[in-house]
Amino acid sequence: MPLSVQAERLRIATFNSDLSRDGPGLLLRDITRGKDKQISAVIEVIAHIRPDVLVLQDIDNDLENRALAALQSALAEAGHPLPHRFATLTNAGMESGLDLDGDGHLGTARDSQGYGSFTGQGGMAVLSRLPLGEVRDFSDILWRSLPGADLPQYSDGSPFPSEEAQAAQRLSSVAHWDVPVMLPDGKTLNLLTWHGSTPAFDGAEDQNGKRGADEARFWLRLLDGDLPYAAPTPPFAVIGQANIDPTDGEGRHDAINELLSDPRLIDPTPTGSEGTDTADWSAIGVGKLRAGYILPWAEAQILDTGVFWPAAGSEMAVTATTASRHHLIWLDLNF
Repeated sequence: MPLSVQAERLRIATFNSDLSRDGPGLLLRDITRGKDKQISAVIEVIAHIRPDVLVLQDIDNDLENRALAALQSALAEAGHPLPHRFATLTNAGMESGLDLDGDGHLGTARDSQGYGSFTGQGGMAVLSRLPLGEVRDFSDILWRSLPGADLPQYSDGSPFPSEEAQAAQRLSSVAHWDVPVMLPDGKTLNLLTWHGSTPAFDGAEDQNGKRGADEARFWLRLLDGDLPYAAPTPPFAVIGQANIDPTDGEGRHDAINELLSDPRLIDPTPTGSEGTDTADWSAIGVGKLRAGYILPWAEAQILDTGVFWPAAGSEMAVTATTASRHHLIWLDLNF
C-alpha cells in the first residue's frame, strides 16, 4: 500500500497516462460516460498511489480544459481530490504549415510542431492538492536556439529537412514547463517538466533521436544559465518523460546519462517489479525501458520512491497494465 501523506511528506508523481484519443472531444466523451475501462484503470492507479502533485503526459488538451476538469471530478469521486490544475495547448498537434519531417507532404501529424493529428492531441497537464503558482512555459524556444543544438542534417551537411523548416522548428515536441507548487510552509517547489520525443520513426538523419536528446539537455542549459530565462533555484525537481533509457533501446543514451549524473540533481532510481523500467513496449518488439524520471535537487531529503509496477498476479497488476503501457513513478520528499 502507498504511504500516507503526513504534514512533512510531499508525494510527487509522473505518469504517461495514455489518455489520448483519435479525435478532439473524444477524451471528454469517454471520461464523462464513465464506461471506459482504461480511464477507470488510470483513475484507480492514481487514487491508489495518492500523489499530492501529479504530472500527466499523453493526455489530450482542449482549449477550456474540459477533459481535465472531468478527470478531476472523477478522481474526487474516487476519493482523491486534486483541485488545482495547470494545462495549456502544447506543441503537440500544432500545425506548422511546413514539411517538418521531410517526407514531401504537408499537413501530416509529423508536420505539426509536435506529433499530433489535431491541436492538443497527446499533451500534458499537472494536477495538485496544493495551489500552483505562475507557470513558465518554455515551449516556444526554437530547437536551433538551444546552445550546442544537435540539428539533423543530410549526408552532405545541409539542414534536414530544410533551412526553412529549421528556422521554424520548436525544440519541445510537447512542452517544457516550470510549474511552481506552493507549499504550506511558504516555500515553492518548482517542477521542471517535459515529454520528450520518441527516438524512433525517422531515418538516417535521426531527427527524433537528436531532438529528444536536446529536449533532455534543455534542463541542463537552463540550470547553467545559458538560456534567456532565470535559472531555477532549489527546491526543484526535473520530472517527466525523456523517452530515453540510460542503456537500452533507441535514443541518445549520453544525453540522459548527462542529466542523471549532473551533481545538481539526484537520481533516486525508483523501482517496481521490473526494476527501474517504467514502460513496456514488448508488443512491438522493443521490450521494457526506463523512460520516465523524477530527479530532485541535490540536497533533497528523499523518504521513499517507486515505480508502480505490481508483480504479475498481484491484485493491482491487471489494473496497472490496463491503465497504460507506462507506469506511474512517485517520490516522497521531506519538507
